[in-house]
Amino acid sequence: QAQLVESGGGLVQPGGSLSLSCAASGSISRFTAMGWYRQAPGKQRELVARIISGRSTNYADSVKGRFTISRDNAKNTMSLQMNSLKPEDTAVYYCNGDTFHGYTYWGQGTQVTVSS
Repeated sequence: QAQLVESGGGLVQPGGSLSLSCAASGSISRFTAMGWYRQAPGKQRELVARIISGRSTNYADSVKGRFTISRDNAKNTMSLQMNSLKPEDTAVYYCNGDTFHGYTYWGQGTQVTVSS
């Protein structure tokens, strides 16, 4: 069974940067689509960024131009580079992967806090 483990969260000041990483047990190539979601206190989980077939990407309007999603099949990792962070980016960030056969996997989440 695939496992996804996030890392890289933490506390950062507004305007700062963080890079999140999602490591997969086994081959990451089994995931036809992968993404980052986030959930702030009292809010629903929302899509942040998604990468499909390792090429096509889409982003939430709120992060366009600031966040960049990427995946490295050789290293079995997916990353999210977050720049120009804002307090409203504060949330638990989750890694997600969808396989060709329709299974969905989630990581345990990593906390990102943007505060001065």
